[in-house]
Amino acid sequence: MLSSLSIQDLAIVDHLTLSFHSGMTVITGETGSGKSILLAALGLVLGDRADADSVRHGAKQAEIQAEFTYAQLTKDAQHWLQEKGYQDSQDQCWLRRVVSRSGRSRAWINGHTCTLSELKELGSHLLDLHSQHAHHRLLKPDNHRVLLDEFAHLEPQVEQIRHLYRHWQQLEQRHIRRQQQEAALAAQEQLLRYQWEELEQLALEANEIEQLEAEQYQLSQAESLIRAGEHALKLCDQENGGALQATHQALQTLEAHQDPRLDNVLKMLQEARIQLQESARELEHYVSTLELDPQRLHFVEQRLDQIYRIARKHQVAVQELPQLHARLSRDLQQLAQENQDSDILEQHIKAARAQYQQAAHQLSQARQQAGQALSTEVNQHLHILGMPNAHFEVQLQTSSATATGTDQLEFYIATNPGQPAKPLVRIASGGELSRISLAIQVVSTQTRRTPTWVFDEVDVGISGATAEIVGRLLQRLGHRGQVLCITHLPQVAALGDQHWRISKHVEQEETRTQVQVLDTQGRIQELGRLLGGIHVSDHTIAHAQALLATAQA
Repeated sequence: MLSSLSIQDLAIVDHLTLSFHSGMTVITGETGSGKSILLAALGLVLGDRADADSVRHGAKQAEIQAEFTYAQLTKDAQHWLQEKGYQDSQDQCWLRRVVSRSGRSRAWINGHTCTLSELKELGSHLLDLHSQHAHHRLLKPDNHRVLLDEFAHLEPQVEQIRHLYRHWQQLEQRHIRRQQQEAALAAQEQLLRYQWEELEQLALEANEIEQLEAEQYQLSQAESLIRAGEHALKLCDQENGGALQATHQALQTLEAHQDPRLDNVLKMLQEARIQLQESARELEHYVSTLELDPQRLHFVEQRLDQIYRIARKHQVAVQELPQLHARLSRDLQQLAQENQDSDILEQHIKAARAQYQQAAHQLSQARQQAGQALSTEVNQHLHILGMPNAHFEVQLQTSSATATGTDQLEFYIATNPGQPAKPLVRIASGGELSRISLAIQVVSTQTRRTPTWVFDEVDVGISGATAEIVGRLLQRLGHRGQVLCITHLPQVAALGDQHWRISKHVEQEETRTQVQVLDTQGRIQELGRLLGGIHVSDHTIAHAQALLATAQA
């Protein structure tokens, strides 16, 4: 429950401290006296956006503090404070907001700095504001779903639906992008497979190129190599003046002299003869292995031509063909994996769609039940509010999947007997909209767990006996918690447990707002003003006395 509110240098308020009690507090005052400033202060201290122009002229900053009784907070609010580490006291919960002339804003919860989003989140557990413009929300069918979800506390399910829908759509977008790429990927796979199969059919073996090039050289040079080998053998021959014969004769000539000084020469000549003999044998063997094989040469040259042609085609060196073959294999495997991933993605999409549809179906069922409950309670309150023949209903139709479910929801009403219900935006008059809006607001407060409700001229557009009924409804809410009601209707004002009058006055050429807690006599005078306007007669005062006496009886 809100226990106090302190406002400093906000709009035309220089300094104002207000103490609140349980029950119903009514706030009255002339138009422009500053009643809206009270609501603006509450909004700021609960996380609304700040405007630098709201700082009082001549002041550096505006400051608002609100105190809530901790024991009377909802369990949700207490749990939030504990979870966020802002609970410093079991007695009070302090909120503070400072707005500077430059537009900068700071906020505190129990003396700890906090973000505006945290302030707003906590504020949703502390206070529920119903604006005089709430009936305008009913003119937009998109707001009907929000009102029903708030009434039935379906926000967690809606948030789950948003998460499931977002996840499902992200997968769908990935799949769409994948499909858009499929043609290019298919062409790429076809090219890679053709290149890979070409290299696979080539079946290039390790060191094959070096071996083929050596063999090609040998086969192409076979005839000249044979002639060169045979000629070299003749030069080494032991007969016909060959090198072996000459070496043999030199040895015989020198050995005949038996001169020890020639021993080293003789030794070298003997070694030379042995080397020549071995060389001749090796050369003879080499020549014997050479053969003229045009068919083999043709095959080798064709094979080399095939290898070099494929290397040129792929713009790589022949030595790099094995690495190219391995890379193409890896690329094909990766594409195959991507195709497999595409199948897995489709399975994930199917699962995500099923999860969304199941949650959306459950949410739709909950909305059906909530719509019936809301219709029943709104109709009861409409009858109380002077629309005995009105019939309000919530119509739901299945629509395409959205982030808020598969329900197309709209409020319908029939205001006269025998008429079919039609969309609210097409049939209700201004006064009827006000009463329908008020009925929905009163019903919604009964399901919300906030301990403080603020009603800002929600009684606009009604009068007479209906106004008293509205006051009784708000008074009944005050018995369950705390109601702050800004009103222009004397019938509503008379029913308050407390009555504040807001006025403004000029002091030293500056306009200031002041709040006065009215006693019984003050209430009578204020009710007289609301009843009679500027000129309050004795008859009007008597009427005001009777109105207050009846209301407080």
